Amino acid sequence: MRTPPVKSINTVAKRFAGRSELALKRKSIRESLVSLAGLIGKPVKYQGGKEIGRLVDVVVRHGEDSYPPVSGLIIKVGQSKSFIDGARISKLAQNEIELSSAKVDLTEFTRREGESLLEADVLDHQIVDVNGLRVVRSSDLYLAPLDREIRVVGVDISFKAFIRRIFPGALGRGPIPKHVIDWANVASLAHGTGVVKSTESRAALGQLRPADLADLIEDLAGRERNALIEMLDPDLAADALEEMEDEELQGLLRGLSAQRSAELVSRMEPDEGAEVLRDLDDNHRESILLEMDVSVAKQLRKLVEFDETLAGGIMTSHMLITHEDDTVASALALLVDHKGRDISDGIVVVDARGKLLDHIQIIELIAAKPSAKLSSLMGPPFPTTVNLNTRLDEVIDEFANNRGSSIIVVDEKNKPVGRILADDLVDALASTSDTQGFSQGSGAL
Repeated sequence: MRTPPVKSINTVAKRFAGRSELALKRKSIRESLVSLAGLIGKPVKYQGGKEIGRLVDVVVRHGEDSYPPVSGLIIKVGQSKSFIDGARISKLAQNEIELSSAKVDLTEFTRREGESLLEADVLDHQIVDVNGLRVVRSSDLYLAPLDREIRVVGVDISFKAFIRRIFPGALGRGPIPKHVIDWANVASLAHGTGVVKSTESRAALGQLRPADLADLIEDLAGRERNALIEMLDPDLAADALEEMEDEELQGLLRGLSAQRSAELVSRMEPDEGAEVLRDLDDNHRESILLEMDVSVAKQLRKLVEFDETLAGGIMTSHMLITHEDDTVASALALLVDHKGRDISDGIVVVDARGKLLDHIQIIELIAAKPSAKLSSLMGPPFPTTVNLNTRLDEVIDEFANNRGSSIIVVDEKNKPVGRILADDLVDALASTSDTQGFSQGSGAL
């Protein structure tokens, strides 16, 4: 599992807050909040006071803004639903909406790219509070004038807001400050055509540890879960998937397209990707493999075939292969090129026939002259090796006896085909302990 150290979400939130003050911190905004739930069904009037229809939904536009502006209204006129451009709104109050002109072009609503319906797409859906690092449900949304436009500025997650929506007028419309989240700290995921994006919250999600993201993904359900995956950078999403529980991950992949699943699984560490594919039914696995790059699919097919109770079934095939005549400088350059992968324990050195010679740690490379040949750094202690069919209990013993950071897996010709890290072994033992009894074994871990 790859869990590189990153800045905490609190640090990120403070950085964002310092760059642009949160809207709900402004007194003028707090005093002008209008409840979306309270607006639905209220009259929409001309400037002269004549009612033209009742509000059905509010349309917002998404882009680079942290607070999405209202781009229009959907109103019910007679038996039909029509769209009014948001630029026509002159007054937005809790009990009514007033338009600036009696001349309004009532057109049938057609959702455009980058638009969402607040009542249909967001209200009462799961959202992610990226500051509080939790999944919550939106009980109400608040609109307010900001930067010369009416925008979504907050979301209410209180039970009181939910009750007053179910029983209108029972508890009033005032927001409860401690239960209102500023929209800049929200990743809203329910959308008819995609993800409701908040620039700052998306950036904050990118700073979370994969394990924290995995928890958020597991707490979500249905389309919101898939939407969060779509919102993340593919590499970060792949890291998060590696941290998920097996059953949750299987459910997630069933909800994604084969193409998207292939993109994510191929970005996982090979052993993690193989473990995921191994648990899928044959047809689902094959549909994903067919969407992958041919070389990656070939690599994963081989790993999937290995028994999980043997070394070949828990190894990762990702390692940096070098030759004895290569220089230290070229080896370090190779490490830099692959810095995004888990290769922190060094490089593998082979001879002209591809047979294993040594495993050199990064610290040894840094201390050596750049022009030196790798052959000059080789020597005891030589790397610990096991073959593809070595049992897990024997692999445990090798780790205990040699205390290395990894073990090299070789084939019958002593050619390196993979390596086993300590966390790979822990994962394997956790998944097999119930049936194989390995947890009662050597105690090496």
